[in-house]
Amino acid sequence: MSQSTESTTESNPFTKPGFIIAAALVVALIAAAVVIFLLPKGDSNAQPAPAASPESASAAPTKSADAVGKSVCGLPSSTETALGTAPKSKWELVGKMAAPTDPKTFGPGVTDGDGFRSCFANSPTGALYAAANMIALGSSGTQDEFKLAEKFLVPGPGRDAAIKAAKTRTSAAGSGETAQVSGFLIKSYSPTEADVDLAIKLPNGALAHSVLSLRWVAGDWKVKASDDGQIFNGVAQLSDLSGFILWSGV
Repeated sequence: MSQSTESTTESNPFTKPGFIIAAALVVALIAAAVVIFLLPKGDSNAQPAPAASPESASAAPTKSADAVGKSVCGLPSSTETALGTAPKSKWELVGKMAAPTDPKTFGPGVTDGDGFRSCFANSPTGALYAAANMIALGSSGTQDEFKLAEKFLVPGPGRDAAIKAAKTRTSAAGSGETAQVSGFLIKSYSPTEADVDLAIKLPNGALAHSVLSLRWVAGDWKVKASDDGQIFNGVAQLSDLSGFILWSGV
């Protein structure tokens, strides 16, 4: 069975803007198993995020408090630039998805009254914790999409597009289905930029992975969205977890 590129794009939830993509990991991919077959079959060799457009370049980090790794809530930074083994993590359910937590070392250092989690350490492990918590929050169905886009995305055209979409869309409802983080790779890391590749196990047993590209902005990790508001890069189905560092909370 073949489909045009246009129809495939429309039916693939990973092409939708903003944090509704995270909810699609839990809901749409499982409700419509055919979507899995629309994803490119791949291994763990996800590509780095595409270069920022000239318009987006204005949001690039500068030599300021952001660059030296000062956390907005005082979490310690690290001189490490790689993470070759899984951290020993405590996990908490955010909705139905497990997310790592270490509020005094890696984050989230702040959890507000609505359960919104923020403030992660300027370190490879802090970036990993940020990525996992962002996906869990986005898929929980309990968070306002406007708030997620405003707080989690790097200022620029991508965030503007996601905020605009969130204003015109009802937040995704929670689901009885449960997707879980199963592994990771830190594809690249510096104190100001990080590419975190997360492997996700879906409720039907299928595996998929994608890269979240992060930037250190105003003392915390933010997601670099593309100009149309997409937050995931290099989405592909996995046949197994070979090449990933195994890491999960359930």
